[in-house]
Amino acid sequence: MGMFYKRRDYTRIVDGRNPIVAHEFLGSDVEGKDMLIIDDMISSGEACVRLPPPEKEKGPQDLRLRHIRSVHQRTGQLDQAYKDGIIDRVLTTNLIYQTPELLARPYYINCDMSKYIALIIDTLNHDGSISSILSPDERIQHVLQKYKKKNGETI
Repeated sequence: MGMFYKRRDYTRIVDGRNPIVAHEFLGSDVEGKDMLIIDDMISSGEACVRLPPPEKEKGPQDLRLRHIRSVHQRTGQLDQAYKDGIIDRVLTTNLIYQTPELLARPYYINCDMSKYIALIIDTLNHDGSISSILSPDERIQHVLQKYKKKNGETI
């Protein structure tokens, strides 16, 4: 497990954004390992495609990007990263509008959050606590039990 450190130059604006001047991985070696990168938002995908080491043979075997919300209006860099085999999939929630073109991308997976948003709204409308909804512990245990049962492991 690790994290990426990204520093921007806030004194300049290039193409409507502050350019990234430093991008480092702080963690253990990823050579030969699968990577799951979690980010809160993508604008163009530039930062994400710069994450893997430039030498593919020293990089991760599989790179998946998962985003809580995304603003994929410019997907050119992600398209190229997918074509070059740098990324495998991009998963985002449907908490913002997604264009039909984005939804048609072969690497793009839309994660529907409407059930959870409806549950939160309903709970709040009935003056209930949403703490159990927001806590993933029970759902994680349920998924683990299903996985173990499917693979014949003892629970």
